[in-house]
Amino acid sequence: MKKILSYSLLILAGVLSAVSCDSPPSDEKLLSALKEDVTFLAADDLGGRAIGTEGEQKAAEYLAGEFEKIGLEPKGTEGFFQPFTVSKPTNPHEEAVIGTDGEGITGRNVVGFLDKKADKTIVIGAHFDHLGMGGQGSLHRGDSAIHNGADDNASGTAALLALAKILQHEELKSNVLFIAFSGEENGLWGSNYFVKNPTIDLKMVNYMINMDMVGRLNEEKSLAVYGVGTSPSFPSILDPINSDSLKIVTTESGVGPSDHTSFYLQDLPVLHFFTGQHEDYHKPSDDSDKINYEGLVTVVRYISRLVAQLDAEPKLAFTKTKDSSDSPRFTVSMGVVPDYMFDGKGMRIDGVSEDKPAQAAGLLKGDVVVQMGDSTVYDMMSYMRALSAFQKGDSTKVVIERSGQKVEAVVKF
Repeated sequence: MKKILSYSLLILAGVLSAVSCDSPPSDEKLLSALKEDVTFLAADDLGGRAIGTEGEQKAAEYLAGEFEKIGLEPKGTEGFFQPFTVSKPTNPHEEAVIGTDGEGITGRNVVGFLDKKADKTIVIGAHFDHLGMGGQGSLHRGDSAIHNGADDNASGTAALLALAKILQHEELKSNVLFIAFSGEENGLWGSNYFVKNPTIDLKMVNYMINMDMVGRLNEEKSLAVYGVGTSPSFPSILDPINSDSLKIVTTESGVGPSDHTSFYLQDLPVLHFFTGQHEDYHKPSDDSDKINYEGLVTVVRYISRLVAQLDAEPKLAFTKTKDSSDSPRFTVSMGVVPDYMFDGKGMRIDGVSEDKPAQAAGLLKGDVVVQMGDSTVYDMMSYMRALSAFQKGDSTKVVIERSGQKVEAVVKF
């Protein structure tokens, strides 16, 4: 009798385990998995995941293994992988050539497909490469060091895996293509290659979601959503699904320095999610222990609700937007990290670089620039317009708000 009872309990335990594995992930499970994924991808062992390195290959293999565990179908050209080679010209004025022939740097996109037997497909993407030991693009001033890129963009890559786990349990009327891009840091190489060599028919694609730096949700719970002007269906849907009291900061343009741009340029609606710039951006200090994992779960859940809500809509219409290429150009820098989440009057400083004009002028993190020279600063665009008027060697008065008081400083460029 005891043997029969024990055997029955073993069977029951197996059934419960199977049911547990085949059920939608709880917030606790998502939190644990996000920590595990970010910690692996942003570990020193991967050496900063620069395209073409052993660390990038290890990261790609890890992601392919996770896609397989989740139950996604391989949708690369070599299983889950879509290799591409980039030949950089000796002439700096020529563009890099991205293809599969010739010599150069070889990277791999990792592509998995959730087949819902539908006639339209959502693309969800995030880049998994970073800066390796630094070099071009690094803001680190010192000896070369591993740039682990926990927020940029292990956070978005981990969110990609989390969404795959959630959406496989949703009764969607859309297929979902999950893509982890390589070569983003070098110029959107992986996404550029994919849209020109797609492994599905791009005419089936309804819209694209990009997650790049989503791991530092701040106390104000500010979440930037770029590309809301690329389809008339987007603006009205963002607030009704906001059950976590996020502070949604929107931008219309479909063009920006991340992989959604490649899809926008193919006349596809795009949304890019971002939790803000910080002092560790493109520095060795962007480590996994600085990620707000609870906030990352909140962002993932918000995006999953967005996908479910848009699923009821017919194929989305595409709208061209006034793009950031229209922004003013400037030849000098204050040496500050702007707070892109700030929606008050002025430009709030989120970080001050060492040995730059802002530090020399005594500007601090948290200061809000409201005037520069004769120009009033209302927002980021007016700040850039004001900055574009100056040349190296110029000096100007800057008015800031600090702790409710207006303070004047002189900045020399």
